[in-house]
Amino acid sequence: MAVKYTVSERGNPLNPTQPKKWYANAKSTGDTTLRALGKEIAARSTVSSADTQAVLVALTEVLVQNLAEGKIVRLGDFGAFQVSVSSEGAETEAKFNASLIKGSKVVFRPGIDIKEMQKSLKYEKV
Repeated sequence: MAVKYTVSERGNPLNPTQPKKWYANAKSTGDTTLRALGKEIAARSTVSSADTQAVLVALTEVLVQNLAEGKIVRLGDFGAFQVSVSSEGAETEAKFNASLIKGSKVVFRPGIDIKEMQKSLKYEKV
């Protein structure tokens, strides 16, 4: 199977006088649920679907707790999750305070299996 994509024309926000260019956008072919993932995993193991789903729900809860504590959560060959923050700048370190932090996001760094999958992806325009 191939990753589906569309293209869209966009300008350079840093230099609006430059000509617009066309860029690829990944196109979703649907989604899956925790329940569906639980069933797929159960089909590949000796664990029941309900047990698999219970573990996935617990993983989500523990992942959230550890990220909130500032930890990097490493899940072996799957990859790692970490919180990243963005902020406004301060003139000096002494003038910086938490009110300058404007938001956070969770960053996922893929492990070896996902990196290998990315190298072998095929693409198909829709």
